[in-house]
Amino acid sequence: MIKKNYIIRRAMRTRRRMAIRKRLQGTTERPRLAVFRSLSNIYAQIINDTTGTTLVSMSTIAKDFDAPKSKRVDVSFQVGLKLGEKAVAAGIKTVCFDRSGYKYHGRVKALADGARKAGLEF
Repeated sequence: MIKKNYIIRRAMRTRRRMAIRKRLQGTTERPRLAVFRSLSNIYAQIINDTTGTTLVSMSTIAKDFDAPKSKRVDVSFQVGLKLGEKAVAAGIKTVCFDRSGYKYHGRVKALADGARKAGLEF
């Protein structure tokens, strides 16, 4: 029963993700900020979809990220802050936010708030 519920939740997230990706397209002027969330880590990338390249990335397991021992929401905020700083240093000012089928709540929202505080606009 537990495995069946997991499969259904994952399939529904995939459907939401595809519906979101139909509308979002990262360009050279406005790349896409994609988020992936696992149970223990969070990953974020800024992607140019026209060339298919990752411009900037940051995660909780990145070598240049000092993970503080605190709540996962606070760590996600720090990941967004670091990602925003790297993006601004690379000359990226505006992005479109791809939440990848997750609710805009909790860790996903904290990452977005951190990126906004660092200077990204979306």
